[in-house]
Amino acid sequence: MGRKIVYICSPLRRSYEKNIVKANLYSRFAYEQGCLPIAPHVIFPQFLDDENKTERRAGMSMGLQLLDICSELWVFGTRISEGMKAEIEKAKMKGISIRYFSESMEEG
Repeated sequence: MGRKIVYICSPLRRSYEKNIVKANLYSRFAYEQGCLPIAPHVIFPQFLDDENKTERRAGMSMGLQLLDICSELWVFGTRISEGMKAEIEKAKMKGISIRYFSESMEEG
């Protein structure tokens, strides 16, 4: 059987470079837990301009579409951005399990 697919939910915009590094660490953490992490906010900005409203909306929409194939949503940190709120709400609506972690990856 394959790995459980988990969606990595963490902030991006405020401290872009720092938040990409954190999202990669969170993805590594999920991998080490035996999961297959999906972190669209790390992948999509490589070819979409997050400052372009149309491209940002497209990226958010594609991320939410990917959430449909995930078993769980893993939320990292205490600051919940607008994009994260949309991901959390969709997970709740779809009955996808949500787990909350600190920035140091402690569940709580």
